[in-house]
Amino acid sequence: MPLSTTPNPPPIAPSVPVTEKHVTGFEPLQSPLFRNLWIASTISNLGGWMQDTAGTWLMTVLTASPLFIALMQTAASLPVLMLGLLAGATADIFDRRRLLLFWQAWMLAAVALLSLLTFVNVISPWVLLVLTFSLNIGAAMNSPAWQAIMPELVPRAQLPEAVSLNSAGFNLARAVGPALGGLAIAAFAHADTGAAWTFLLNSLSFAGVILVLYQWKRSPLFKSALPAERIFGSMRAGLRYVQYAPPLKAALMRVFLFTIFVSAVWALLAVVAAHALHQGALGYGILNGSMGIGAVIGATSLPRVRRKFSADQIILIATGVYIVTLLVLAFVRYASVIIPVLLLAGFAWTSTMSTLNLAVQVSAPDWVQARALGIYQMVFSGGMAIGSVIWGSIAEHVSTPVSLAVAAGGLLITLPLSSRLHILRGELPDLSPFGSKAFVPLALEPEMSDGPVRILVDYIVDPQDYNAFVKAIHELKDVRLRDGAIRWGIFQDADNLRHLNETFVMESWIDYLRQRERFTASDRALRDRVLSLHRGKEPPRITHTIYAKERTDESSKKQE
Repeated sequence: MPLSTTPNPPPIAPSVPVTEKHVTGFEPLQSPLFRNLWIASTISNLGGWMQDTAGTWLMTVLTASPLFIALMQTAASLPVLMLGLLAGATADIFDRRRLLLFWQAWMLAAVALLSLLTFVNVISPWVLLVLTFSLNIGAAMNSPAWQAIMPELVPRAQLPEAVSLNSAGFNLARAVGPALGGLAIAAFAHADTGAAWTFLLNSLSFAGVILVLYQWKRSPLFKSALPAERIFGSMRAGLRYVQYAPPLKAALMRVFLFTIFVSAVWALLAVVAAHALHQGALGYGILNGSMGIGAVIGATSLPRVRRKFSADQIILIATGVYIVTLLVLAFVRYASVIIPVLLLAGFAWTSTMSTLNLAVQVSAPDWVQARALGIYQMVFSGGMAIGSVIWGSIAEHVSTPVSLAVAAGGLLITLPLSSRLHILRGELPDLSPFGSKAFVPLALEPEMSDGPVRILVDYIVDPQDYNAFVKAIHELKDVRLRDGAIRWGIFQDADNLRHLNETFVMESWIDYLRQRERFTASDRALRDRVLSLHRGKEPPRITHTIYAKERTDESSKKQE
């Protein structure tokens, strides 16, 4: 089963400078753990694409209703859109290895049950839809945790190569799986028997992934010394982090702008094959497979591409490729022209999505990484789903060529906007944990739930350093807010102009302790730049104030 229900799942790994040593792109396979997981997941993805073909074909056997057939795609994509943030929150709270084991077992059980019911002919359109939906709940919940473990599997210098190999494995399965699924069905006299055997094979494909995960002795990159966050609090923290992380927001906006227009290719390729080229299922499979082959070539070539082009240049070129692809699909009727263009489009697709995924992950430290990936997953799926509805509606009410041409025009018109949203530019931030885990010694012993908490930091700044200090402290503002502060401000003492007071408010004492713990090396470097402009003989004075409320007799004695 594919570990993502999108046309090409986002290959994840932080972007790091590629050294001359890594020239082949296959170095991560030297790691036994990565290699075993890569082989197991590629086989699982192959089974998933076979299942996708068999499930859709089985629905056409069970019913002639176009609605039920279309709902198979809804059952595959809706869980991703609904559960992306929740999946990321759980992956940041709980042990990712155990989560992966649970959801892999969930998917195995869902497919095995589907296989059993199909074998005994106790299957109906609704049963097929429900079990397909259940299967993809597991895929949606599995995806952020799966993607977030990549930095734990290989050395940091090999992460870009690891993501390229993951993408290559997925696209290899995508290129071969549908054809194998079709052959598996055709090998039997009855389509439902072939589908049942395909479902059974897919269920067995999860066993390899489960075995490798079970044998993995995980050592997390970040482990909090504080009590775990609650689910909804964790989800809010993830959204807050995105809100105050400009590089992450830029990457997510580019993801949406790209997918909403490019989704026209995925939505209308079958229509082009059937109505414009007058091809059947085999012809459509060849067109779809052409993109898959191009994606495999692109994934294996990415290390060399990244050395020659910046992230912005890769996306710019890929956007141009898709503008041409959409126009060719709209107006050209020769397969000899369309197939090479689709090969190039597959190359561009992998290059773009890999680059955007790198931008997302490099913008989020480990404590919030899975939530950022979950939000990415939702934005990606939302762009694909919304775009598919738009381009499908235009094709139905006007024409397919007009729909494809409008999508190409949309890509061209929004290109100046998306080009201003720079990603992976300049020196990459050091997101390694560098926070303080020590409890703050105070006369008052606050409970973890006490709050709100207001922190005041008093700086002494010379007049000639005022502008530099204000600029630096406003950069620190984003750090405070994305790590948990609900309000922030910087104020100058009207009676003593050298005194500037930074103040920020946390919802509770434990949120403040978490903020201290979440500091990264880059955050600390920014804070040190602020502190370098402080001119007092002592470090800035920090005052902690907690919302005053009436105490019970027991709590009063405790404080005494």
